Amino acid sequence: MALPPTPVRQAPGVWADRVFGWLARGAAGLTLLLLAGILLTLLIGAWPAIEKYGLGFLTRALWDPGQNEFGALAMIYGTLATSLIALVIAVPVSFGIALFLTELSPVWLKRPLGTAIELLAAVPSIVYGMWGLLVFGPILAIYVQQPLQNLFGATPGLGVLFTGPPVGIGILSAGIILAIMIIPFISAVMRDVFEVTPALLKESAYGLGSTTWEVVWKVVLPYTKAGVIGGVMLGLGRALGETMAVTFVIGNMSQLDSPSLFQAANSITSALANEFAESGGGLHEASLLYLGLVLFFITFVVLAFSKWLLMRLQRREGGRT
Repeated sequence: MALPPTPVRQAPGVWADRVFGWLARGAAGLTLLLLAGILLTLLIGAWPAIEKYGLGFLTRALWDPGQNEFGALAMIYGTLATSLIALVIAVPVSFGIALFLTELSPVWLKRPLGTAIELLAAVPSIVYGMWGLLVFGPILAIYVQQPLQNLFGATPGLGVLFTGPPVGIGILSAGIILAIMIIPFISAVMRDVFEVTPALLKESAYGLGSTTWEVVWKVVLPYTKAGVIGGVMLGLGRALGETMAVTFVIGNMSQLDSPSLFQAANSITSALANEFAESGGGLHEASLLYLGLVLFFITFVVLAFSKWLLMRLQRREGGRT
């Protein structure tokens, strides 16, 4: 007579793994649901403006709440221009900081200097804005804007970027403040990824007679390019979404009179911060939500582009091997 099979008891670790898997899937699903909910809320709130203006909202330069006429071109230009200026300044500076901390700095200076740079990220954005308006703005007007105007003001084509009163506020001022704000993020990521480069690779390059720059350019950067691009995209995301610091120094003028870097302008975030509480509903509020939807789309495009760039770099590396 055959004995009944003995039931197999699953180890407690199996159930723990299953619970962990369910929680992880739930967290991922919740994130997607929140993202879809935010997008749906913006679409519903912005629908009156979408219905009236369509995609023409993106190319309209007029923003006049008094006449109930709205267009996003001035705010889109302010957002992209300030973010681009911030990247142009912050990426080389952050690269230099990371290079110094990982390759050139004395051992006794690495930790205090790295900590001091990271502390810049803890400064509230409103403090940056107040400092930019009260301290940095007058310095910029006298020692940067006026010399640039004297040097390039009469240059055909280029001079249009330096027209307007040099008063220390505008797109250039906002871009520089954003650069100061994102330098800690980009430099911290670059430093961390530079440090994970195997010491054997660098020592081999030094042994072959390479200079420090050659080691960084030909060994460290190729090995860490994905992390470097990720750090730059992190800084760009921070610049695109910054509100209070930009609101203080950009001038908050919602008209696109000229592409001058000295011109008072507006960004999507500063427009939302200044006007949303006083919009009173209707088309004005819908247009502000449309601006939020545009910023959502810009951020999505930036992230998608960075992902595509990383995938292309990986395929190129695969082709080389």
